[in-house]
Amino acid sequence: MLQLVSSGLVGVWLNLSGVNPSSVSPAQAITWQGLSWINPPTLVEPKIEKTIAQYLQTLKAQGLDPQQQAVWLRTDSTQLIDRNGTIPVSAASLTKTATSLAAITTWGLDKQFETIVSANGKIDRGTLEGDLVIKGGGDPLFVWEDALALAQSLNQLGIDRVSGNLLVVDKFHMNYKADPQKAGELLKQALTGINLPPALLNTDFKDVNIVKLPTAPAETTTKLPQVSILGKVIVTSEPPTGITPLIRHQSLPLIDIVRQMNIYSNNEIAQILADSVGGAEQVMKIVSTTAKFPPAEIQLINGSGLGVENRLSPRAVCQIFRTLHQTLQPANLNLADIFPVAGAEYIGTLKERHLPVGTTIKTGTLNEVSALGGVLPTRDRGLVWFVIINKGSQIAKLRQQQDTLLQSLVKEWGEVTPTPLVVTKHHRPSAYFGDPTRNIAIAPKSP
Repeated sequence: MLQLVSSGLVGVWLNLSGVNPSSVSPAQAITWQGLSWINPPTLVEPKIEKTIAQYLQTLKAQGLDPQQQAVWLRTDSTQLIDRNGTIPVSAASLTKTATSLAAITTWGLDKQFETIVSANGKIDRGTLEGDLVIKGGGDPLFVWEDALALAQSLNQLGIDRVSGNLLVVDKFHMNYKADPQKAGELLKQALTGINLPPALLNTDFKDVNIVKLPTAPAETTTKLPQVSILGKVIVTSEPPTGITPLIRHQSLPLIDIVRQMNIYSNNEIAQILADSVGGAEQVMKIVSTTAKFPPAEIQLINGSGLGVENRLSPRAVCQIFRTLHQTLQPANLNLADIFPVAGAEYIGTLKERHLPVGTTIKTGTLNEVSALGGVLPTRDRGLVWFVIINKGSQIAKLRQQQDTLLQSLVKEWGEVTPTPLVVTKHHRPSAYFGDPTRNIAIAPKSP
């Protein structure tokens, strides 16, 4: 190893890792070998220590107890700052990082949830003489546009009318409603084209937590596809026997669902995913094992982060981020492919934030919690993983101070322009609501 250091090859390796070799001593380079993921050596940086001290002093002047604030900074190999880093605290929507890892670990990036549409009866001259059966598969992002595309697919199979009921079976969700009765009523409303929003989900709702995607390309006609349903919406535990499968609707790939969940910090999507994995207990088990941190540092009651009972240590959140990053790399992806990136997009939770360009982040907010975590690319320290969790009620000020702190760190360690490829979002085909190609006909057209 000493020969490697003296030959300059370590400098080459550090450059490839995004670290300025002049800022790292040979002794430090040697000690980086064989390190534990969660117990790296601490690098004392007086200027950074002072910056953090000033940040905590600012919070104190605001009336907050510095002892109840948490800051965790580290590179892949070196601990930089640890302020209450191993204590589980209310982390708000940073909980969604755990849900993201549990879902991806369980199903893989390409998982698509399937909703099966079947006929319980014969199709005669445009009418299904019987019931239309919807068997859900846990799709957490089935919305108005997808329902309209489904109506179009049914029309193409020769179905314009259903004489019976709409039967809802298993895990069918629509417009973030997990209750199958409510989801079924929304589906019936969309299929029949009655009282639809003037503009559909992606533009009609202004809440920051509502996912907004492009819709399917507009048809040449303004007439919406319709399937009239004469009966009621009935939720049943089992489908009738002898039904005929018509359409297999596939959800967006899991990577797109997770990305939209994190960009908009959507609580309903997070909860549906967590429940599908097996609930909060299973999420905790998967995540602490996969990300290699003590189980005591994650205490969850749900998958969204709603409620102060959801607790994570900053170290645990950091480990989750790093594990997600490593998990994505074999697919030629990285953390920026499932979380929002400052400077690259100005939507969702990035609105009104002033973070260093290239910072990949996840926010968290409750009445008395403001949290921020992610990865900050720097010239001298390479990728710096950070978690900041504040306890206090002046959320706007806390967000501003978090942004200022990260700007100060970049000023000290140096900005990287352009953003390193290792944390740059990859260009992938755009996912959109109402994509008709995600409706696969499994029954011939009716004559």
